[in-house]
Amino acid sequence: MRFFLRRAAFYLFTAWAAITINFFLPRMMKGDPVSAYLQKNQGTISPEAIESLRTLFGVDTDASLLRQYIDYWGLMFAGDLGRSFSKGLAPVADVIAVALPWTIGLVGIATIIGFFVGTSLGTIIGWRRGSRADALVPIATFFSTVPYFWMGLIAIALLSSTLGWFPASHAYSKGARPGLTLEFVADVIEHGALPALTIVLASLGGWILGMRNMMITVLDEDYVTVAQAKGLSPRRVMVSYAARNAVLPQLSSFALSLGFIVGGTLVMELVFSYPGLGKLLLDATTAKDYPLIQGLFLVITLAVLAANILADVAYAALDPRTRQTEA
Repeated sequence: MRFFLRRAAFYLFTAWAAITINFFLPRMMKGDPVSAYLQKNQGTISPEAIESLRTLFGVDTDASLLRQYIDYWGLMFAGDLGRSFSKGLAPVADVIAVALPWTIGLVGIATIIGFFVGTSLGTIIGWRRGSRADALVPIATFFSTVPYFWMGLIAIALLSSTLGWFPASHAYSKGARPGLTLEFVADVIEHGALPALTIVLASLGGWILGMRNMMITVLDEDYVTVAQAKGLSPRRVMVSYAARNAVLPQLSSFALSLGFIVGGTLVMELVFSYPGLGKLLLDATTAKDYPLIQGLFLVITLAVLAANILADVAYAALDPRTRQTEA
C-alpha cells in the first residue's frame, strides 16, 4: 500500500505541474488566440464581441493571472477546454474527441501488436542464441533505421499502387457513411492495414533487440541455472523464469510508446492522409489555434502519465522487489 501511495502522490504532483505549465506556456508566447482570430476576421467583429471573445478564450485582461488560473482549473474539471477558432469556435473537447479514436484505434493497436510480436521473437531468439534465428535481428533492425516517411512511401508505391492490395490513403473510402456496420468497419480495417503494417515494421527491431539482449543477460543468472537443474521443461524455464524477468525493462519502453501514441503520429498521418491527433496538432499550430494546441498538449501529457502508471503497476506485479524497495 505504501508503494502505491508514494507513486500516486508522485503522479498527482507531476499532473499538477504539467497542467500548470500548460496554462502558463501559451500566455508566455507572443500574441494570443483572440488576436489570431481577429486577423482572420478583420472588420467583422465589434469591440463588444472582442471583449466577449477574450473572456471565452480565458485571456480576459481585466482578470488577474491567479483568477484566470483558478478559472482554468474549474473549466478543466467541467470538461471545458475552450473553443477552437480554426474549427468554427467548436469546443476543443469535441474536436479532440473526433480525432482521438482514429489515432488510438490505428496506432494503439499497431503498437501493441509490434510490442507482443517483437518481444516474443526476442524471447525465442535470445533463448536460442547462436542459432539461425539470430539472422532476424539485423533484418528487423534495418527496417527500424529506415526513415518512416520513406518506408511509408515505399509501402504505398509497392503494396498500393503496384499490387493494389491496400488503399493508399485516408481512413475510409470517399462517400462511405460512418457507422457501426460491418461494411464500414471492414472498410476502415482495409484502409488502416497499410499504415499499421509500416508502424509494426518500424518498431519491431527495437523490441526484438531489446528483449534478445535482456534474455542473454538473464540466462546467466543463478535462478535460471537452478530451474534447469531441477529438471523443469525448457518452455517453463524460458517463459516463467527467463522471460518474466527479461521483459521488465521492456515495459518501461512500452509505457512510453503508449503514452506518445496520441502525439507521435504526425508523420504517419501526413504520409497516409490519415485523420488523427498528429494531423490535428499540425493544423492547430499552423493556424496558431492556441486553445486547441493547449488541449492537445493536455491530452498528450495525461496519456503519458496514464501509460506510466500502468507500467508501474505491471512492473510491481511482475517484480515484488520493486514494491519492497519503494516501501
